[in-house]
Amino acid sequence: MSRGPSSAVVPPALGSRRPAPRSLSCISELDGAREPRPCRPPACDPGLRPIMQRRARSLPSSPERRSKAAGAAGSACRPGCQRQHRVRFADALGLELAEVKVFNAGEDPSVPLHVLSRLAVDSDLCCSSQELEFTLQCLVPDFAPPVEAPGFAERLAQQLVCLERVTCSDLGISGTVRVRNVAFEKQVAVRYTFSGWRTAHEAVARWRGPAGAQGAEDVFAFGFPVPPFLLELGSRVHFAVRYRVAGAEYWDNNHGQDYSLTCRSHALHMPRGECEESWIHFI
Repeated sequence: MSRGPSSAVVPPALGSRRPAPRSLSCISELDGAREPRPCRPPACDPGLRPIMQRRARSLPSSPERRSKAAGAAGSACRPGCQRQHRVRFADALGLELAEVKVFNAGEDPSVPLHVLSRLAVDSDLCCSSQELEFTLQCLVPDFAPPVEAPGFAERLAQQLVCLERVTCSDLGISGTVRVRNVAFEKQVAVRYTFSGWRTAHEAVARWRGPAGAQGAEDVFAFGFPVPPFLLELGSRVHFAVRYRVAGAEYWDNNHGQDYSLTCRSHALHMPRGECEESWIHFI
């Protein structure tokens, strides 16, 4: 009984070596159908960055160093690249965290005048237990608030427009006017003068809301600025109120005398406790 030819196992030669296994990145070379491509060098791999970063507890660098760093980064950036922002801290660069400025005798820091005056007031209050009295020049109405006068409702029903009250402040003169709701379309304005009616100006009042029973009346608010020269003693402001409705025109000029305000000296009393605690507002 004959046996077929048997294959003999030939051991490798003593001087030969088994080829080293190829890396996974070069496995494409074994595929004959595809074109072999070279392996990527290790330098092409993206750099690793730490997951957690620790930030120094210090103040940022000075504006001069930040501007220099920004200029250097802008010049090094090429077209098409993305600019990266870096933050450096003073302690990381070996610098001091605080900057001390030493003033000489001829380089005293300039302090605003209103701060010095307030400090002088506080020094006077420290030596006195009484209230401090100031004298200010401001515009004061020459009339009592019309809304608090008796017969205001009857006067409003007769002339259809009446001034309620006036308030003076640093921003100017403001007040309110009450009119009878004769029609939906209405216009209220205040005509005023600083020169005794040689020249005049007008300020349009704005509707604030209804008033009276069942909206029978409306309230308008007005305001106009005051020039600085009117804060001299004796200066006066005159004004009157005009009301246009249903094709007619009505006026409230304080019974033909006009409403006026005069600049007078006004005494202001300030408690000692408020003056001592108000210095912080001027820092």
